[in-house]
Amino acid sequence: MPSHSRGVIPLNWQELIAEAIRRRKAEKMTQREHAALAGVSIPTIGSFDRGERSLTLEKAFDILRVVGLVEEPNRGGAQENFVQDAFKRWRELTSKLPSDSPGRFPNGWYRIDYALEGDIKTVELHRLEDFLRRAVVPQISWPLFWLPKRNELAAYEKDGVLECWLKPADGGGDRILNSTPDNCDFWRATPTGRAFIIRGYREDSQETFSPRTIFDTTLPTWRIGEALLHADRLASALSQDKSKVKVKLRVLFTGLSGRVLRSWANPMSDLFMEGGAARSDEAVLEATVPVSDIDKNLAAHVHPLVASLFERFGVTGLTIDRVAAELLRMRGGHF
Repeated sequence: MPSHSRGVIPLNWQELIAEAIRRRKAEKMTQREHAALAGVSIPTIGSFDRGERSLTLEKAFDILRVVGLVEEPNRGGAQENFVQDAFKRWRELTSKLPSDSPGRFPNGWYRIDYALEGDIKTVELHRLEDFLRRAVVPQISWPLFWLPKRNELAAYEKDGVLECWLKPADGGGDRILNSTPDNCDFWRATPTGRAFIIRGYREDSQETFSPRTIFDTTLPTWRIGEALLHADRLASALSQDKSKVKVKLRVLFTGLSGRVLRSWANPMSDLFMEGGAARSDEAVLEATVPVSDIDKNLAAHVHPLVASLFERFGVTGLTIDRVAAELLRMRGGHF
């Protein structure tokens, strides 16, 4: 038995796991939420909870860090801090909702965040709302970063950022249009060009099929394109010279297990195709794009992200022409 003359106590892994689970439950955090904050998959969280030793130390630290059991600086930088703060804030707001509330996205959700980098000027927070209103892509139905005009739904300042939560009827708020997962947005934005939005799937609120059974081909294509156009429009307001600005975009899709790829939202879509069941529960898509290139070459930047997403369902060979045709429909208001 080795001695520990320097006072270093051996790590009791099972006790550490038990404490992590205890803290997660104390914060009313689900496994899915814990996984999202840690940047790991749900199966990885399950392996951690069971005490399996196949996890890398890095992933274990990511899981423990979320519940305050590892003290390390965030290696992701300012954008990662912003995203994690936004996600924690959403979890705080939704924690009192019923577990099956549409506002908690019980069947999965997608999250988009981006950061403008480069020649970004400093603006006051009170001016940001006007800039964001102008950045909304007008042709889109229920657009990303929508700013309601009704006082009870309007965006508000919180901790130095602009925040908006369209809470569902079971959260004590006024009914929006209908309380479905794709209507219960939560978003945040900063005067420095950072943005975050989380939303549920439209596919999970239909009467003709059960939730968490399909994943549409058109909707993610539209939303990724819309997010880049939004970043372009916001950069126009926040930069002196757009040619010196890039956008770092990230999209996270969760709750993919049990879904199959289908063309549903737009029967006339150029993306009419069918795939198999999802090969993973999550998909993370990332890109860094020159803002000045977004408007004229949108399809070139959206295509590799959508192609990567569809590969999770066994679909390969997606052409840029098909993506371009779909984005043209979107920008023409055929949403």
